Amino acid sequence: MKLGIIGGSGLYQMDGLESIGLIEVGTPFGKPSDKIATGEMGGVELAFLPRHGKGHIITPGELNHRANIFALKKIGVTHIVSISAVGSLKKEIRPLDVVIVDQYFDRTKNASGHSFFGDGIVAHVSMAEPVCPELANIAKIAAEKSILETYAKKKDRPLVHAKGTYLNMEGPAFSTKAESQVYRAWGMDVIGMTNLAEAKLAREAEICYTTVAMVTDYDCWHPDHDHVTVEMIIKNFTANVSLAKLLLRKLLPSLPILKRDCKCPSALASAIISSPDCVSKAKKRQMEPIIGKYMPA
Repeated sequence: MKLGIIGGSGLYQMDGLESIGLIEVGTPFGKPSDKIATGEMGGVELAFLPRHGKGHIITPGELNHRANIFALKKIGVTHIVSISAVGSLKKEIRPLDVVIVDQYFDRTKNASGHSFFGDGIVAHVSMAEPVCPELANIAKIAAEKSILETYAKKKDRPLVHAKGTYLNMEGPAFSTKAESQVYRAWGMDVIGMTNLAEAKLAREAEICYTTVAMVTDYDCWHPDHDHVTVEMIIKNFTANVSLAKLLLRKLLPSLPILKRDCKCPSALASAIISSPDCVSKAKKRQMEPIIGKYMPA
């Protein structure tokens, strides 16, 4: 059991985190967003990866998702909790609410960067249910406990939504009103720029994955939020950072008892189409962390 956490670099400063170290991990897909911070809390090994690099210097379109997930797999990560800022596309999902995403909708143009496969080896994983149900459930419970504790004195507390569809737009600009209204008409719940690729690659890597989406704003469809500003997002995201840290602390005790009865650990079992005899040894060695148990070099 090793938990990978993808999010802002502020998550490094968690009370009780021990043996913090930084490691640089090489991958056949280039460099990850940054060095990976490793540590331990409550008997669980942790690996933190700042999605946009230290100082937030990488745009969503520049993210090397393949390198990020490959690096986490290479160092033994078995579960990933992705903390992500999102906009809301529904009135009932309010700023500061938390959504435990269960579906994704792709509006990007970078499909080649969303898979480890190609260039001599073909695989098609199932993405019908794109998140780990076990991990999503304990994230939901941890979010509910964290909100109850953080907002104990408020009657109108933020809510935890157990399900929601994440529309992954291209970015880095925010939506036009026309786009936002179309996404609402489609029934989308929240909008972001990063998590679809993480979910796809984590599935190919047989890593249990869930997105904890923290709502920073209504997207520009809302009459009182007709323009999304960076200042608005940062203000609400800052308020969510302490909640995210508390959520992670409350999630940790449940991790060691997970049995991984989900389908995540065997996602590639019947997904690789290429004949082993037709895949070069070099390719097998390159992809060993991903396909090694099915196609040894």
